Amino acid sequence: MKSGLSLIALALAAAAPSVLYAQDKPADKAKAEKPAHYEPQVRTTKLSGTFGGQRINYAATIGETIIKNKDGVAEVAVVTTSYVKEPRDPSRPVTFLFNGGPGSGTVWLMMGAFGPKRVAIPGTGVDDGAPPYPIVDNPDALMDVTDVVFIDPPGTGFSHLIGKADPKEYYGVTQDAKLVAEVIRRWLNDNGRWNSPKYLGGESYGTTRSAAVANQLMNATYNDVALNGIILISTVLDFAAGSDTAGNELSFITNLPSMAVTALYHGKATGTSPEAFAEEARQWAIGPYASALLKGQKLRGEERTAIRRELARFTGLSETYLDSADLRVTPGRFYKELLRDRGLTVGRLDSRYTGKDYDSAGEEPDNDPSFYGIDASYTAAINSWSRDGLGFKTDREYQSIGSIGGQWDWRIGGRDTNAYLNVTPYIGQALRENSGLKVLVAQGYYDFATPFFAAEYALSRTGIPQDRISYTYYGAGHMMYIRDEDRSKLLADIRAFIRAR
Repeated sequence: MKSGLSLIALALAAAAPSVLYAQDKPADKAKAEKPAHYEPQVRTTKLSGTFGGQRINYAATIGETIIKNKDGVAEVAVVTTSYVKEPRDPSRPVTFLFNGGPGSGTVWLMMGAFGPKRVAIPGTGVDDGAPPYPIVDNPDALMDVTDVVFIDPPGTGFSHLIGKADPKEYYGVTQDAKLVAEVIRRWLNDNGRWNSPKYLGGESYGTTRSAAVANQLMNATYNDVALNGIILISTVLDFAAGSDTAGNELSFITNLPSMAVTALYHGKATGTSPEAFAEEARQWAIGPYASALLKGQKLRGEERTAIRRELARFTGLSETYLDSADLRVTPGRFYKELLRDRGLTVGRLDSRYTGKDYDSAGEEPDNDPSFYGIDASYTAAINSWSRDGLGFKTDREYQSIGSIGGQWDWRIGGRDTNAYLNVTPYIGQALRENSGLKVLVAQGYYDFATPFFAAEYALSRTGIPQDRISYTYYGAGHMMYIRDEDRSKLLADIRAFIRAR
């Protein structure tokens, strides 16, 4: 989602125009390359709360970690927000969390589910309205079982590049992973936590980042950091599974179960339960539907008719519409078409939400009602909590959803640069080389940004041990924690995952 489907570190200022000029003006050159000293801001607040039924004293620290280039020049200020139980225990688990995008700040995870405070928003389908928004205690937070560190990579939250730092050195799958891994190592150093059980978790592109960061941490030639667990929330690892590129049949297969449960939710399909209908849709999608799609224009006659009839049953769309779409309905068209007869669209991040467009014509919705229904409250909450609650002083705007995605380098070093992105092999290697590692995959049924069947597909490929991967499912969308029941369930599932180490 905000998923959608998340950055930064070195490059010096340009050298002087000529060797002669550089020799004549050494002082000027030094001045150009050495920005003023950057003093990191760190604020710590002592707090207490009840989490998992236990009263916990903890230190909340929001501060900047400064990343320098090889010449010692500061290039990035990474803001982390940590919640550490007191008195401190070096053997206590610590969990590092981040959101996705790329370009999304940790506001969603921190103020939605995992922080000691959260923003309370209305129920499904109701816009969050206007401020003030309630910022309330979060007794479901994990402070009884783990310390938690939220990381905002550069270009997200309050984190940013410094001086003449080159964005190309930090905005990319591998570049970002290297930076985040360095921030984690620095935090372990500074807090004396090298022997603590360690967990890594992300949402949306944050799951992509989790795989890439795990690769950087566990396969380093120095300072190897072994992990106990990886938590994938609304997972996207194999980007082909969700690509709507013409000619890619895979996305129609992986999106079909999400369409089915959405149609069921809105009364456009018939089934006994979302779980049962999802399983029926999975089996049909990977079997008859996949076979039909692979036949392309050779699919004719009664076989095509039978596929169209079943596709209508699962999607809630008319056979006439499906015939016009050649049995291939992109998510964007589905959002608009499913409830067109009611004058409504359905959401991308959470297809339980409905919206009303300017008119009922057209192929795709004007906007995503499941995003504009919640975004203002989260932005207000993170600014209020960080600035007023934790005392962070800055004139920078908090980047909830930044614009750095357009500058992102999606290539993985050492691979064919024309290949699509798939970081799942990083998960497989980590599991094969660390017998103590396990993976938790948390998916919302009503999430089209990172469909649950696409996550299952990616993680069932060759080379990925299956015995230490567990799945949990929720009756909500991309941010399943906006639904009270699912927030409690998600955190209970993760609490059990950590305790079972």
